[in-house]
Amino acid sequence: MRRAVPRSRKALAWVAGATALAAPLALAAPASGAAPGSRTATGAAGVTAAEPAPYTVTPLRFTVRAGDRNCSVDADLYRPAGVDATRPAPAVLATNGFGGDKRDGSTDAIGKAFATRGYVSLVYSGLGFGASGCLISLDDPEIDGRAAARLVDFLAGTRAADDGTRVDYVLKDGADDPRVGMVGGSYGGAVQLAAASVDHRLDALVPLITWHDLAHSLAPNAADRDTPGVFKWQWANGFYLIGEGQPLLAPSLDPSRINTLGCLHFVTEACETVRLLNSGRYPAAATGKMLAFARSVSPVSYLDRVHAPTLLVQGKADSLFTLNEATATYERLRKRGVETRMIWQSTGHSGGAAPGELDLGAPENSYVGRRILAWFDRHLRRDPAAGPGPAFAYHRAWASGYGTADRLPAPGQELYLSGDGTLVDSRAKVTRGARQYVNGLLPTSHSESSLAGLIGLPDPRPYDLPGTHLGWTSAPLAAPVDLVGAPRATLKVVSPAAARVQHSGDAADKLVLFAKLYDVAPDGTTTLVNRLVAPVRVPDVTRPFTVELPAVAHRYEAGHRLRFVVAASDTAYTGNRGIKPVTIVSAPEDTGTLSLPLAGGRVG
Repeated sequence: MRRAVPRSRKALAWVAGATALAAPLALAAPASGAAPGSRTATGAAGVTAAEPAPYTVTPLRFTVRAGDRNCSVDADLYRPAGVDATRPAPAVLATNGFGGDKRDGSTDAIGKAFATRGYVSLVYSGLGFGASGCLISLDDPEIDGRAAARLVDFLAGTRAADDGTRVDYVLKDGADDPRVGMVGGSYGGAVQLAAASVDHRLDALVPLITWHDLAHSLAPNAADRDTPGVFKWQWANGFYLIGEGQPLLAPSLDPSRINTLGCLHFVTEACETVRLLNSGRYPAAATGKMLAFARSVSPVSYLDRVHAPTLLVQGKADSLFTLNEATATYERLRKRGVETRMIWQSTGHSGGAAPGELDLGAPENSYVGRRILAWFDRHLRRDPAAGPGPAFAYHRAWASGYGTADRLPAPGQELYLSGDGTLVDSRAKVTRGARQYVNGLLPTSHSESSLAGLIGLPDPRPYDLPGTHLGWTSAPLAAPVDLVGAPRATLKVVSPAAARVQHSGDAADKLVLFAKLYDVAPDGTTTLVNRLVAPVRVPDVTRPFTVELPAVAHRYEAGHRLRFVVAASDTAYTGNRGIKPVTIVSAPEDTGTLSLPLAGGRVG
């Protein structure tokens, strides 16, 4: 039975509001613009000012074979003035974030910005969005990736658009090998890796704020990626409604965008995945199928086929795709010898915009923008003066500019969870003790609401209700401590109620908890760092387990204290099935630990 889509004016406003949030995906559009062909550009290297570089824009359509369907792709071709067969230029290919199209602020800005800098730019509406056809297939490499490869054929001059338009002015490395890079955010980021896995002609990638493993992104388990995670119901359902609400945004849909097998605009497997996660039941067979599908459309499953040099940009304020997602992609690519760099900016899906952040309309005005321009100068223009930049850079809210390093800091200093609720720097300082919390029938902790902004409500400060969490707090810091990376906690809990049912065959019976780090100011004000939590579905409560917390780049100032919290629930996630009291025991010879990746300073 086809799912009904609300068509009320209120529903239209909700979906439109959701799309307005999702489409640009935290990538700034130009503050002002000019008519096509009349923008002022920077020079070839994208850094120093130059004379105006006009361009022309030609709307095009392509029919491509993607999966088992023919799909119509709606695109705009930006051709810089003076570029022709005798003076070819490299090309930039880009598509939209989820819910957007080729005309949204960030995608349109890419076309204009790179055309003014002398690049042939081809921007298109992703499959299932805007005026492009076919179903939303979550950047499947064999569907969305193959569609992008057919556009690379067009840039190579080996195929024409539907109206017969061909190009012969893109710089080439071979008869059918155009010099082309890709850039874009979130949904428009993962598609780059998908395309590069099936088409090795791509010369450079710049994926922004995107995922590594969609199964982990939508239902994360910070203790064991092979055990079904904790459903991130607000983010997942928000995007699902945006996808299914396409008739409200694009009334005249291409017939290829209608699915007759149980959902409107997604491939069937995507609908089945969301419905399973919403059901609250995770039997082994069904969850195994769900995990397999989500991973098949994720870089985690195909990164070994990606060879293009990749500059990853991820946002610190991002509870949808955390810094850990980019880090996993970064480490996999570098291990294989692929030229890879990573930047942690402030802005992510959860906001967090800071002065001087990336503006796609004027990339030379930001650190991240200049790195992107240099990356394309290096790999597309083959400019010997364009260096790759540092291996790792991170936004520092506490200092000007970005911090840089040859590698990510590894978890180093170890703190211990004492029985009296303190965090201590020596096992000998641990006090013996046991403390307990109990989950309620409703969520009793709050980190972030991804829906609040969509419906015009304020997002309350994070909180944990008494009796439903445990915390451990350090002594006031004698000097600042810079935490850069993903902390790790090793825990052992006692929960007889969870132990009795955890082998039921339904993962929903396993214990759920949430780990997180607060910054406590001298006046007692607590700040949940970037409003991030680490959801855990404990694989086996009778054994110790290690939790990887969300990565951060955060300074704890002198006089502040670190507070590590384990909570029973969170409003943005599904929680425990049934009441499951939890006890955590501390003793000098056997206690939980918290390992911190430090770029400066020391606790204690």
